[in-house]
Amino acid sequence: MTANALLTGPRGRRLLLEFAREADRATWQSYDRSSFNSAVFYAAHNLDPNPGVLYGPGADEPLPDLPPEEVARKLSTVLLPEVTAAVLRSALGMAVDNARYWQEPDGEDILAATTPMRRELRRVADHIAQSPHVDWWPTEVARDDQWSVGWADSAESSVQQPPEQEPLTDCLVAWRDRVVDQEAKAERERPQDPKANFSGEWWSFPGEARCSARSLDDGLLAGVLFIEDSMGWERAFARRMPVPSGIEVFEIDGADAWADLCRRFPLEVTAQKRHDWYRTTGRDGRWVMPDWSRVAEMYGGVHLTVTGYLAAAGTAIDVDEDAASVIAGWAPDETHWLTDAVRPDGDVVEWMLDDDRDHWRRKTARAGDAGPQ
Repeated sequence: MTANALLTGPRGRRLLLEFAREADRATWQSYDRSSFNSAVFYAAHNLDPNPGVLYGPGADEPLPDLPPEEVARKLSTVLLPEVTAAVLRSALGMAVDNARYWQEPDGEDILAATTPMRRELRRVADHIAQSPHVDWWPTEVARDDQWSVGWADSAESSVQQPPEQEPLTDCLVAWRDRVVDQEAKAERERPQDPKANFSGEWWSFPGEARCSARSLDDGLLAGVLFIEDSMGWERAFARRMPVPSGIEVFEIDGADAWADLCRRFPLEVTAQKRHDWYRTTGRDGRWVMPDWSRVAEMYGGVHLTVTGYLAAAGTAIDVDEDAASVIAGWAPDETHWLTDAVRPDGDVVEWMLDDDRDHWRRKTARAGDAGPQ
């Protein structure tokens, strides 16, 4: 893991920002309006294209107008603590949870991308990159340690048994045909102005495929902790996902790997992705994504490393001279399986979010429960 990889993409920079904010909070005796955290709040609110409404005493008063240079100066005074697995998990979770590919980046992402902040965030990146707790971030799929996760909306909900799925090959072909039809419809009905108020399916993962991720050193599951566009779930159900030998997995370790996948298996999505991907990247042009039905002819799965996620997710990735693509909706360390040979097996393990909503705890596995299929 290198400092440059952490600074390259918006999710990596957000991780660095969240780590620094936690380091600053750890030194507080009480709330400090002159702190680095306060400066981030003020600057991010002013930079955010869709800032929230403030409430409470003084809410009617204008916020301090702090330029990025001043926020970076305050960051330079923050003492960086020892890197722990828990703090890294928290920072990564915040970076993932705040990803949004259907609208403009939020104020914190915009702030972290400014030149003064990038310059000062390098100190944080160098600090984190030296930690042994990031050694697994560039690694390939953990074939012997995969967990599929299903969700319930609240602690009182039960998991429903999903219907039997058609052969995945047929599902992916049907998905491809649907995308082609949507592209033709969007070409007819949507304006070419990328700023027009239109939205659609902004993600670029194979939605018909099963997915999984590894467990961490303390037993927590990456698939429970790191979720883009999460719905505030309080209950998760996990099952092991055995991976038979001989299944070839394509590794996405950065932008180049994703671009290679798009060049080899291109699927035109310009008209249907134009407005969402313009908002999140600022790029106006032709868009493609991998045709997962064709990828499945060669690979049994596609894995996004944590490093690849932090460096490339949410960026406009050049595919050729006029086309680009976006890794959108993927989670770090997530593998999407393009074969029916990989499917959940074994007992269901239930996870519950504590009342303070800060920690997931594992409950006893129950063989009779229905989990992810």
